[in-house]
Amino acid sequence: MPDKRIAVYLETSDKKVFACAQDWPGWCRAGKDEDLALQALADAAPRYATITKQAKVDFPDGDAATAFDVVQRIPGGAGTAFGVPGASSKADRGPVKAAEAERLAALVEASWAIFDRTRATSPESLRKGPRGGGRDRDKMAFHVMEADSAYAHELGLKHRPPAIDDMKAIRAMRDDILRVLAEPSDGQPLAGRRWLHRYAARRIAWHALDHAWEMEDRAEPG
Repeated sequence: MPDKRIAVYLETSDKKVFACAQDWPGWCRAGKDEDLALQALADAAPRYATITKQAKVDFPDGDAATAFDVVQRIPGGAGTAFGVPGASSKADRGPVKAAEAERLAALVEASWAIFDRTRATSPESLRKGPRGGGRDRDKMAFHVMEADSAYAHELGLKHRPPAIDDMKAIRAMRDDILRVLAEPSDGQPLAGRRWLHRYAARRIAWHALDHAWEMEDRAEPG
C-alpha cells in the first residue's frame, strides 16, 4: 500500500510539466510549470477519489489526499510538451507482486467505468476548447478505443480498435488488458516490448480519465 505521504514524480519539458502520483494509476495532471502541475494534481484529488471508490480501494481523506512528496524529476520529451505523460519513474522498475497487480488492474477498470458513465450522460456536441478545438463525444470515444487498441499492443495483445457501440469487442479488449495487468511481473518490460507494468497501468488509466474529465468540463456552459 502507498505511504501516508503521496509519492509524486515530475516529468518536465520546456512547455509542460506532468505531476504523476506514483501509486495511483491515472492521477496525472499537467501545468506550465512544476507548481501549476502540482496544483492541478491537488485540484483533481476529489475527482480521483471517485475512481478509488469505484475500485473499492482506500484513498486518503482530507488534507492527506494532497500531502505530496516529490520523489523524482524526470526529463520529458516531445510527448510531454504535447500533453502525454511518457516517462517511467525509478519506482516503476521494480517487481510487481500479486496484490499490487490486482490493485492496479482494479483502478484501471474503474477508470474505464468512469469514462463509460461520463460518456453515457454527456451530450454529443461539446463546448469548444480554449482555442476553439476539441473532439465531440463520439469522436472522443473512438479516440479512446483506438488508443486502448494501441496500448493493448504494448502489452503483447492484438485487438483492432472496436466500434464505440460494439460492447462485446470493447469488453474483450479490456478483459485481455486487465488480465495482463492483474498478473504479477518481474519488473521487466511487458511482452518484451517497452512498457513497464506500473507505467502501463498509469498511462491507460490516465488516458481514460483525462478524456472523461475533459468531457465533463466541456459538457458544461463555458
